[in-house]
Amino acid sequence: MSQESIVPGELDDPAVHAVEVPEPGAVTIVVPTFNESANIRELLHLITESVPARLPCEVVFVDDSTDDTPEVIYEAAKDCPFPVTVLHRDEPVGGLGGAVVEGLKAASSDWIVVMDGDCQHPPSLVPELVATGERANAGLVVASRYIKGGSRAGLAGSYRVAVSRGATWLTKSLFPRKLHGISDPMSGFFAIRRSAVTADVLQPLGYKILLELAVRSRPRQVTEVPFVFQDRFAGESKSSAQEGMRFLRHLVGLRAASPVARMVGFGLIGATGFVPNLLGLWALTLVGMHYVPAEILANQLGVAWNFVLIEHLLFRDRRQHRRWWDRAGRFALLANADLVLRIPLIALFVDRFGMGALSATALALVMTFVLRFVGTEALVYLPRRGRGGPDSGATARRAV
Repeated sequence: MSQESIVPGELDDPAVHAVEVPEPGAVTIVVPTFNESANIRELLHLITESVPARLPCEVVFVDDSTDDTPEVIYEAAKDCPFPVTVLHRDEPVGGLGGAVVEGLKAASSDWIVVMDGDCQHPPSLVPELVATGERANAGLVVASRYIKGGSRAGLAGSYRVAVSRGATWLTKSLFPRKLHGISDPMSGFFAIRRSAVTADVLQPLGYKILLELAVRSRPRQVTEVPFVFQDRFAGESKSSAQEGMRFLRHLVGLRAASPVARMVGFGLIGATGFVPNLLGLWALTLVGMHYVPAEILANQLGVAWNFVLIEHLLFRDRRQHRRWWDRAGRFALLANADLVLRIPLIALFVDRFGMGALSATALALVMTFVLRFVGTEALVYLPRRGRGGPDSGATARRAV
């Protein structure tokens, strides 16, 4: 790694002092890649030029590519004065966020800097991210486009600017406390202390790994530095409508992480189940079926509707503990047991305690709802005793 040269008079430049890194200091740069072969040489060249020799450095690529990106990394790394490692994942579990988690686990330095592989995140900012974290005794340093000195200039087109702004507003509205002090939760460029993050608690989905880190494993002390989002060096953006949907699912999953939030979501989803239930009842009675068997069958439509939404919105991170047919069968049994239990409860409240039919029905609904929620968590989505989650997929490690 080449030593930064300082020309006469440059020692008086405050920008030079701004990137001084207190010793000891070391950084692992984690770069998730998916078909970025055209950007690799330029990225490693910029890192070589930007990271001074006094800051020990290693680069870890976590690669999900289907092109020749790993081979390009191997060749380009031969000219690098720092260690380069490639972790190629056979299964891209969790998308870009999952790749970053793999990199966090593999990192060996005090500081970990996460950045994209398309050169839109300037490597010249790496020393300043680490230096700022050391000076502020911070656990997380976010490179922000939305504070003074930052810019989102590299976002291509007004549509992407609007989407980025909208996503930022939405996330900060949903997590005002967790994201306090973070102006750019959509940033993919940040530095974090290895001691400040527990990778095993992270459950990323898609490419917004900073949001996942801030909500599930936020360090106490967070600071920011401005950065200018650059134009992509080569290739095309991986943003898509599918990634947008994954982002929304991720938001719902994060918001539903607490038991109270899950219970509220469970109730709201249950309320929407009345729509397919009533539509099914109307259709079956219309063709001449008696209302009793029609209601039994129509109720299964509501159960199926609720199961699909609960699977994808509330318990996405727990689905691996049982096979889908096992979860569906248990959920259906609990949902139908709710009907069987509700009628005797109403009769008990009316006959034994003298309650009116309306108040008895309302109380029975509340009781069976709580029991169904607790039963769903305990009997459908909690891990079976003695069983762990499935392997997240093979990862081949190769140091260059």
